[in-house]
Amino acid sequence: MIKVQKQDFDVGAEIDALRAGNTAIGGIASFVGTVRDLAGDTPVTGMTLEHYPGMTERELDRIEQEANRRWPLEASLIIHRYGRLELGDRIVLVVTASAHRQAALESCAFLIDWLKTKAPFWKKEETRGGETWVDARDSDDAAAARWRKD
Repeated sequence: MIKVQKQDFDVGAEIDALRAGNTAIGGIASFVGTVRDLAGDTPVTGMTLEHYPGMTERELDRIEQEANRRWPLEASLIIHRYGRLELGDRIVLVVTASAHRQAALESCAFLIDWLKTKAPFWKKEETRGGETWVDARDSDDAAAARWRKD
């Protein structure tokens, strides 16, 4: 399931809804990304996330489908927020559920890595010195590269 939204989310409620009634689930893995107070050595005061409605959901769906092709998942969820966010606010929730923990853990890591590099979101960090669009990081590309199938 894909949700792109402005409003915050309740992690526990989302996981409960994902697993409701599915007793085949034996393992659930989750990741919550939040707005941190530093970009390298520069203090951050907030951030804004932008996206293209329609295109973003299609790409997230494609990424989620790839995870379901690679691992035997019972359920998966990606929630990604957009708009103005404050320090400590939740940005993203990724949850995967499978009969066994390894598939849940691996697929969750895959989704996180691919979202970071392939999801069409643009991040602008706010500092005391102004606003800066965030460039792609080599470390994110390296993390996503481990999932390539050649």
